[in-house]
Amino acid sequence: MHRRSFLRTASAAGILPLVPAPLIAFTRLGASDARAIDAVRGDGSPVTVPASAVSELAASLRGPLLLPDSAGYDVARRVWNPGIDRKPALIAQPTGPADVRRAVAFAAAHDLLLAVKCGGHSFSGMSTCDRGMLIDLSQMRGVRVDATRKRAIVEGGTLLGQVDHETAAFGMVTPLGTVSHTGVGGLTTGGGFGRLARKYGLAVDNVTAVDIVTANGELKHADANEHSDLYWAVRGGGGNFGVVTSFEFQLHERRPDVIGGSLVFPIAKARDVLRFYAEHTPQAPDDLYLDFVMAAPPGGKDGVCILEVCYAGDQPDRDLAPLRTLGNPIRDTIKPLPYVAMQKSGDQSDQRVMTTYLKSGFTPEINGALIDAILAGFEPHPSRATAVFTQQAGGAIGRQPVGACAFPHRYAQHSLMHAVTWNVTEDGAPHLAYARKYWSTLEPLTRGFYVNEVSDESRAVLNANYRENYQRLVEIKRRHDPKNLFRLNANISPT
Repeated sequence: MHRRSFLRTASAAGILPLVPAPLIAFTRLGASDARAIDAVRGDGSPVTVPASAVSELAASLRGPLLLPDSAGYDVARRVWNPGIDRKPALIAQPTGPADVRRAVAFAAAHDLLLAVKCGGHSFSGMSTCDRGMLIDLSQMRGVRVDATRKRAIVEGGTLLGQVDHETAAFGMVTPLGTVSHTGVGGLTTGGGFGRLARKYGLAVDNVTAVDIVTANGELKHADANEHSDLYWAVRGGGGNFGVVTSFEFQLHERRPDVIGGSLVFPIAKARDVLRFYAEHTPQAPDDLYLDFVMAAPPGGKDGVCILEVCYAGDQPDRDLAPLRTLGNPIRDTIKPLPYVAMQKSGDQSDQRVMTTYLKSGFTPEINGALIDAILAGFEPHPSRATAVFTQQAGGAIGRQPVGACAFPHRYAQHSLMHAVTWNVTEDGAPHLAYARKYWSTLEPLTRGFYVNEVSDESRAVLNANYRENYQRLVEIKRRHDPKNLFRLNANISPT
């Protein structure tokens, strides 16, 4: 949704240390340095790619091709969750669609396990792989605004903050995410929740066209009239159908400022805050976006509960007044600020010491049973950070027809998430055991989940999660990726 809300809220609560590190590498493999590589196919079986093929690929790319001993390889393979420490057999860093086509065609020709990385925010590591091929889009970043048509043309590896920055210069916006260093590609193809989604719809509701490289290496333009099946499927079907090299987004005129910030309360007040949240959010105006957070830092210390606010309307005295009925918070940071600054407020440096496990599910409502379960299972711990939090949906999101695009969860009023974070050097087994046990008490009270937060769901659960749109997605997958080259995602099997 993140949607990397846990990193944002955990930092606000003083939970996570920050260690800055770059996420982009700049180097290349010379054709003379190529050698045979041992890799794996999509089904996990071993394969050796001859040196001649590696050399030919390196020579055909304008961007770098990295092997495990290449300078920059360890930076290029890095993702935001350091508990995911995978080592691809080779990494292609395209500079444009031509490079993407060659990289995809190479992976298909050798039946390689293939991962695609934009921002690297997948908590479960879907944007990397062991011994396969990684296509890293970090060198395909750029935004062009067509103010006359109210459109933004965005390269596939672009980060959200770049889009916000460029569109704001024209007094326009498109709704994208809540953390500015999230990748546009992963966020958008899964749905794309954000602070303005209740007002303008999900990111997928604002995509007017895409350019996409499919499994056969072809570059296709998809919109409502051309390759309309791909246009429909890529908006909510995740990375199942190819590598999007360009998005075209609808823009909306809006003034630069919003009213945003947080109300922080002691964790002892969590039940009152949750009850308020459950009662108020279903009737809130579309201009108001409100998240609930309950988080405890390592050490078993008392945590906090937080209401995070972004208001984009014209009547703040009326629409924000109910928040003041909760009494005096520990901290109140709500104030007017630029929307671009609000979007950056949750940004983090790379977390090299802490690893995270996250589960999520949509909620049609937050009822008494769910509130009881949230509070009953929440346990601070000496060596892990623990959090449960929501992201508000509803509003314009819910007014789209279920079949408008592949994203089917229009009934959702919130997304509920639970995350635990611990030092990467520790044994994670007890933390995972707690998280799974706690989530087992919450999951029955949810309905479906966000595909961008897929982790260890079974095939049956994945299929059912696409709901009414599943069968149509299978048919489109079969047409455009019959061998399931693009499988590291909330996967739709073609068979």
